[in-house]
Amino acid sequence: MTGAVYPSLSGKKVLVTGGASGIGAALVEAFAAQNSQVAFLDIDDAAGRALAGRIDGATFISCDLCDTDALMAATTNAQTALGGVDILINNAGSDDRHELDAITPAYWDERIATNLRHMFFAAQAVVPAMRAAGGGAIVNFGSISWHLGLPDLVVYQTAKAGAEGLTRSLARELGRDNIRVTTIVPGNVQTPRQTKWYTPEGEEEIVTAQCLNGRIQPVDVLALALFLASDDARLCTGHAYFIDAGWR
Repeated sequence: MTGAVYPSLSGKKVLVTGGASGIGAALVEAFAAQNSQVAFLDIDDAAGRALAGRIDGATFISCDLCDTDALMAATTNAQTALGGVDILINNAGSDDRHELDAITPAYWDERIATNLRHMFFAAQAVVPAMRAAGGGAIVNFGSISWHLGLPDLVVYQTAKAGAEGLTRSLARELGRDNIRVTTIVPGNVQTPRQTKWYTPEGEEEIVTAQCLNGRIQPVDVLALALFLASDDARLCTGHAYFIDAGWR
């Protein structure tokens, strides 16, 4: 699949959270291929260092995003390495399944920290640099799951609904600074992590529920992310953009 080239992304300073594997790693590679300068944060040291070793100019910074102090320090290090941040991709998250009766206050707090809290504080950390540069773009990752009301995901879905609320709020707060904030809402993307949750029968059920045939691939998500981060989307803000093959 041949994707679009966005001249406005060349030389842009991009920070990706959760960039060591899955869709995050594909995002790091995609922005690097657009000649952007890329730094990425992840808790997985081995995967992060391996990815950075394969991509010229990509900077890996080890960070537990649930530790807000560590996150703020890591974003500072990323801005130092890049010379600022023009684009923030809030990709990190974890859709671990959980039964309602097993949820404790500690588990709730940990899941919200994993799937929502870091998005706000990463944005807060990079906004001064974006303002100084005259604008920027923040792309948050949501999830189709809460729109569908899937089982065994109540805390995750609450967090991902919050990501869309965060997007709306930040878009209003930051719009006059020429900082755009959007959400990508992926359907079920066929990554190694996702395939562990589904049997062949489950895969068939997903495709049957979609309007289009075929399984969504990371490259499909990347195409939307690159567009929303580019100047071609200069008047796109405050909204969620679905890449779900019409899953209903």
